[in-house]
Parts: sequence; structure tokens; C-alpha cells
Amino acid sequence: MYSKNGKKGRITQITSGILVGLANSLFGGGGGMLAVPLLQKTGLNEKQAHATAILVILPVSLLSFVLYAMRGYCRFSVLIPTALGVLFGGILGAQWLKKLPTKTVNFLFAVLQALAGVFLCFFSK
Repeated sequence: MYSKNGKKGRITQITSGILVGLANSLFGGGGGMLAVPLLQKTGLNEKQAHATAILVILPVSLLSFVLYAMRGYCRFSVLIPTALGVLFGGILGAQWLKKLPTKTVNFLFAVLQALAGVFLCFFSK
């Protein structure tokens, strides 16, 4: 990760990492949605922030999975079908990220965040 302003940039990165890890562990995901705007604050452009968020979330997600699995919260029966969907969706998304203009990526990301918020507020149990 590149830093805009030396030591202050590193502190911002560490603070951002703590927030992303907390969100990912507490909510079982969602750290990536928080990581993208925080990574942009550390000096990455939009596409770098999206790609780096994926890189950063992988080890955090693995750790969160281990902790949830140890507590018996995981339903392994959904693993294969969901993993296949995520795999194909990830490949498609990576291809689109290369081709779409930055403004379109930002717009789609904002719409996704807004829809997720609406769903959580009004349609979740």
C-alpha cells in the first residue's frame, strides 16, 4: 500500500485496518465495503482500492471463518454452491473492473452499499 504522508499515512492505514477487521468479524463480512473508502483515504485510486480491499479481506475472512467455525456457527451445506457462485462472480467482477470507467465503478459501489443498508434496515429479521 502506498502512503500519502509517511507516518501519518501508516497510522491511517493501521486504524483503517482495525475498523475493517472489526466490521468483518462482527458482521461476518462487510469489511470490504468499509475498506474501499478507507483505502482511498490512504492515497489509492478507486480501482486500486477495490483490488486491494479483496487482498486485505482474504486473511481477515479466513480468520473470521475459523473463529465462527470453532463456535459452530457455520453451515457447511451451503459451502460448495455458494463458493461456486462467488468464484464465477469474482472472475466476472475482476474483468468488469478492468473495463468499466472509474465513475461507473464508484456509482455501482455506492448503489450496492445503499441497497445493503435498506435491506438490513427494513427486510432482515
